[in-house]
Amino acid sequence: MDNWDEIRTAYQVARLGTVSGAAEVLGVHHATVIRHIDALETRLSVKLFQRHARGYTATEAGEDLLRVAQTTDDQFGQLVGRIKGRGTDVSGEIVVTSLVMLATKVAPLLAAFQAAHPNVVIRYLTGDRLFRLEYGEAHLAIRAGPAPDQPDNVIQPLADQEIGLYASKDYVAAHGIPASPEEYATHRFVGHDDAKNRAPHFQWMAREVPRERVTYRSLDYRAMMHAIITGAGMGFMAKEDGQAHPNLVEIYAPREEWSAPLWLVTHVDLHRTSKVQALVKFFKEQSKGGLL
Repeated sequence: MDNWDEIRTAYQVARLGTVSGAAEVLGVHHATVIRHIDALETRLSVKLFQRHARGYTATEAGEDLLRVAQTTDDQFGQLVGRIKGRGTDVSGEIVVTSLVMLATKVAPLLAAFQAAHPNVVIRYLTGDRLFRLEYGEAHLAIRAGPAPDQPDNVIQPLADQEIGLYASKDYVAAHGIPASPEEYATHRFVGHDDAKNRAPHFQWMAREVPRERVTYRSLDYRAMMHAIITGAGMGFMAKEDGQAHPNLVEIYAPREEWSAPLWLVTHVDLHRTSKVQALVKFFKEQSKGGLL
């Protein structure tokens, strides 16, 4: 690819969704934006955008281009900062991803980071899907479980996530607390819909609890948490979430075998950019202070 102007134009159109928005950011006429998009699609022999009344929506090919262009734009920005002597400038968009169950800890920390760096735009994406850092889907991922082994990623230990078993006061009043593992078969549990989920606490549940007694199942941590709070059964929650609800009873305190190590993951190409370095340092400091 020998025309970065066209790629940069497509990146801005995909990011903003309109030709006029891209033209304003790039400081060019909207006709130039359209010409660049048409030329790039012709050269690649593929449609990068779906045109509609509200603007432009990237196709799958356009999304691929957006991820690569975003990474390249970050690297150019870092290069310009070094050349201008502003290598420590922390600004622009930062995309962070984690499991949903970490949101109650991570979201406030990201807000505090943004307060210290007001020129940063935070995008916090949660879910079980593994975001591909090598494709520019995120600048930093907080992952749980065994250490990730992708060769192009920088992996750093962060903290351990404490997990306990909880139930609502109403559930305990109606069913009691199991006195031994033999009584699990008489109780109701809230668990993951995937019986083979690799989280240590769900692996314990798969071994110790008859599957038919996992009577409320979900793929979403928030749904499981609300089910536990409203009395659907006993289930696992992060320690800070369990302790935050006065309606809950701690059935079993967090155990080491249920805990999941947390890792900071960045891609080698962006690891040294100022904004990623600043965020990694911030998270490490918060971890040492017990906030993670």
